[in-house]
Formats: sequence, structure tokens, C-alpha cells
Amino acid sequence: MRVFVADHPLITHKLTVLRNAKTPQPTFRLLIEELMTLLAYEATREVRVEPHEIETPVATTTGVRLSEPLPLIVPILRAGLGMLDGMVKLVPTAEVGFLGMARDEETLQPTTYAERLPDRLEGRQCFVLDPMLATGGSLAAAIEFLFARGADDVTAICVLGTPEGVKAIREAVGDRNVTLVLGALDHGLDEHAFIVPGLGDAGDRLYGTVGE
Repeated sequence: MRVFVADHPLITHKLTVLRNAKTPQPTFRLLIEELMTLLAYEATREVRVEPHEIETPVATTTGVRLSEPLPLIVPILRAGLGMLDGMVKLVPTAEVGFLGMARDEETLQPTTYAERLPDRLEGRQCFVLDPMLATGGSLAAAIEFLFARGADDVTAICVLGTPEGVKAIREAVGDRNVTLVLGALDHGLDEHAFIVPGLGDAGDRLYGTVGE
């Protein structure tokens, strides 16, 4: 597994505003989208392309276009939806699927409650969007789900990660073709398995608390 932690002043700046508990919800949403576009740029360095001949106003030249089958973007519901627009802006022709993953707050084990994906993913590059890599359970389950459908290349993009989460993903995926792209690697987890210093619950800060 390859791990890339972004090192860019604009990413660090946007993360600083995201971490601030006083940042209002509309600003938080906008910054997640902007940050996602920056991370997507790094995450798509190995996106598959093929030669494509075009006519410019001056001459014929050969460039590239995305190869078939097109990449598949898979946000993990619900917080991953906040990252989708930023990714689609960079790769507008990619297809989009969805995975609904929930974590039991007592056992910390993930469950899949919804999915909307092609039945077969052979030859597909998949990009999984999940803001927070905490224990790694939900993301590892999502990656396993995609490989079980036939995917052969999975890139996971997270705003924040922890050493514990990275270790869990590495152990779960083994030597399979997985890349992990992080906006930052935080110190670790507290006794409630929340990322420290983190930015709070990304889903709640994006969309508000659902249920009490």
C-alpha cells in the first residue's frame, strides 16, 4: 500500500480553518469541497489514460483522454458526499457510486447499510471518499467491498488520518493495489476513537446532527 500525506501550504491553511470549532457550516462545506479538489489532484496522478488525436486551430496533435472503463468515484455516506463535488470538478466524466457505511459506537465495527455500484468492477480504478480515517474499520470494509466486486486499483482519499487508521488499512489490504491520500496525519485517537486534534464529526459539521 502506498501512503501520500499532502504537504502544501494551501491544504494546511484550509485544514486550519476546518479544524476551528467556530467555522460556520456554510464555510466548512465550501472548504471541504476546495480541499477535496486539491487532494484529488494528487490522488489522480496515476489515473489511466490513452492516446487521443485532436485537431487544434493550427495542427494535428496527440494528447490523452481517460481510458475505458472510466474511473469510479465512491463517496461513503454520509460525510463522503461533502467531498464529491470537489472530486467531480476535477474528473467530470468519471462515474459515481455510493456506499453507506455505519460504525457501531460501542463495538466500533462497520456495517454496510446501502450500496449503489456496478455489479462488476473489473478493470476499474476506484476512488473512495471518506473525510476521516480514524480506526480504519469503515474504510477497510469499503475497500474490501470494491475488491470483492472485481476492482483492481483503489485509491482512498481522506481529509484527516491517524497512525492507527493507516496501520489498520495496511493490514487489511495486504499487497493489493491500494493508495491512501491524506490531507494530514494527526496524532492519534482519544478514548472514544475520535481523531486528535481532528475537526470534530465531519458529517455533523457538514449537514447538522441527525437525531439525538
